[in-house]
Amino acid sequence: MRIILLGPTASGKTELSLQLAEELGTSIISADSRQCYKHLDIGTAKPSKKELSRVPHFNISNLELEEDDSAVKFVARAEDWEKEILQHSDHVVYAGGSTLHLTGLIQPFSNIPDSKEENITKLNQQIDEEGIEILYEKLKEIDPDYIPKMDGMNRLRIIRALDVWMQTGRPFSSFHQKDEITLPKNTLVFGLHHPREKLYERINQRVDLMIENGLIEEVQSILDQGFLKDLQSLQTVGYREIITYLDGDFTKDEMIEKIKTNTRRYAKRQLTWFRRWDFIQWLDADQLSVEEIKERVLRTIP
Repeated sequence: MRIILLGPTASGKTELSLQLAEELGTSIISADSRQCYKHLDIGTAKPSKKELSRVPHFNISNLELEEDDSAVKFVARAEDWEKEILQHSDHVVYAGGSTLHLTGLIQPFSNIPDSKEENITKLNQQIDEEGIEILYEKLKEIDPDYIPKMDGMNRLRIIRALDVWMQTGRPFSSFHQKDEITLPKNTLVFGLHHPREKLYERINQRVDLMIENGLIEEVQSILDQGFLKDLQSLQTVGYREIITYLDGDFTKDEMIEKIKTNTRRYAKRQLTWFRRWDFIQWLDADQLSVEEIKERVLRTIP
């Protein structure tokens, strides 16, 4: 049985997924598009060493910062991990909020071509020379249906969508099945819900805690190691604002407020996406304890 635990950022997925996996005697696969990268720890809310020691995890710190990733590549990895996990357990727990990663688990993508290095290099160069807005407008023109599915002006997703269009002449969104999604029989999907005001409060508190725990120093360390600041892996809320701050374009207070604002916007886009899925079993994380939510989930599992 595949158990997917989703929700917007800062909704409390980590502790619940740990308790579920412990109870079920299984492992967790992170459905997060950035926790897979080494060095991105604080800003991705990656599970701590102590949390990782409680339950085996997959898709955590398995990629180098220079490596390109995609939802298609994630699903391919996850299929292999799932087969391995199900050899010694009846269940596997997925936890995350990356919408395309979750979509790929529930509704397989259709024959999307692999990235073409020549196109990727050309598009990256164009962004460096002309700015990302040019390519964003181009994508909006050729594939308006995909724009609402991106988490803002996401460099990685813009380049990937344009790469597919350059190879096939087809909009990237056309490769996603358009039929109504039917949840696979072996899959249950649970979502953590908070009132929006409470969720935004949790987000603001998390950002403050990340700064307190050394997020600025984490980003500075990454740059000091020689990693380029325009890497696709660093085009992430929290990291890109701090890079801009370190470049001298923001004050510290402005940077922190921008991270909070952009994280809230990202959470809003996640919620908009999740509302399309009527198969999600929503759990009131604002009123119920983690233990109570865990018990409700366990009672639902056949």
